[in-house]
Amino acid sequence: MEQLTAADQVKRRGLRRMKLVATGFFLAATAVFLVALVFEDGGPAWIGYVRAAAEAGMVGALADWFAVTALFRRPLGLPIPHTAIIPTRKDTFGDALGSFVGTNFLSEDVVRDKLRRVGVARRIGAWLVQPEHAERVTAELSNVVKGAIAVLRDDDVQAIVEQAVVRRLTDRPWGPPLGRLLGQVLNDGAHHKLVDLMCDRAYDWVRDNHDRIVGLVSERSPVWSPKFMDSLLGDKVYTELLNFAWAVKTDEDHPMRKALDQFLISFSADLQHDPATMRRAEAVKQQVVDHPDVQRLIGSAWGTAKGMLLAAAEDPTSELRKRIRAGLLSFGERLVSDDSMRAKVDGWLEGAAGHVVGNYRDEITTLITDTVERWDAEETSRKIELQVGRDLQFIRINGTVVGALAGLAIYAIGQLVI
Repeated sequence: MEQLTAADQVKRRGLRRMKLVATGFFLAATAVFLVALVFEDGGPAWIGYVRAAAEAGMVGALADWFAVTALFRRPLGLPIPHTAIIPTRKDTFGDALGSFVGTNFLSEDVVRDKLRRVGVARRIGAWLVQPEHAERVTAELSNVVKGAIAVLRDDDVQAIVEQAVVRRLTDRPWGPPLGRLLGQVLNDGAHHKLVDLMCDRAYDWVRDNHDRIVGLVSERSPVWSPKFMDSLLGDKVYTELLNFAWAVKTDEDHPMRKALDQFLISFSADLQHDPATMRRAEAVKQQVVDHPDVQRLIGSAWGTAKGMLLAAAEDPTSELRKRIRAGLLSFGERLVSDDSMRAKVDGWLEGAAGHVVGNYRDEITTLITDTVERWDAEETSRKIELQVGRDLQFIRINGTVVGALAGLAIYAIGQLVI
């Protein structure tokens, strides 16, 4: 048995009451007719008028009862033609309803005109500028993100990420882009800071490694060289090396610095144009990609990104949600204040709606017809009667009253003619 909502139960009680009222009118007309029929012979003349009115009222009540009942079922269960109209012609009504909706409501011109008059963009903007509404949309978007991440299979996403990253790294040559980048850095002079740092570190290393330098000179000297000569030579080498490192560190125009600049300029050009250098860059690229640490980094890319996204989506104070919320507020303010932006958004909405109804109207109306076809005929009849049956009972009441008045008028005219 079908489950009725609270509203449907109220309607059913109202329908039953109106059926009793309509039936009461019929029974009242019947009672009046029987009483008048008994007292008509030998009674006053006006009894005839009462009988005629009651008789016609009975006929009107029965006719309208038949008409109303025939919409939903067969009166008295008799197989009378053209009765139980709704159950027997349900599919026809569904087709007609779908056609009516498609022609009159899903017309592209109608939809565009309605959207234009409604001003959807302005309403969206006025709604979004409210902070609580922007927060609500942000929360819903966060739920969408979490739902999408939950649906995606980690293995599939990881495979796509690996393919995309590795393909991006291996398909494009490294030499020319690196050469152009290095050339731009050299032209801007941005490498000078790095050169200064290298010179500082070189000087500090020479200064702090006297014993190592002297020991290295002693190891390289001939076996027949006296030890004190090795020590003197080592000190001399250390002093010259320290002076050289200091000169390179303090003199920005030192020949060593200029030689380094010239080397870098030549190297940047070779990366872009020299086939041998470019091949060596490609070999280095492949070594980098194949390195175990790089492979582990690529393999964990999706897991890391997934964790970051989930954490940001869960935390209302995360930077991601703050930026989304701020973006929504800004977008809402622009929709309210910027006429061109509002017109553009309205145009997008109208175009999208026009495209949908223009290309998918038949599919939409088919949803109506197919849904009606799947309905059970008897259940459909009961549902429709539940919605409109109470109002239809007034037809029975009116039929009784109008029939009685018509019968009274006809009887009166007959009496006058006779």
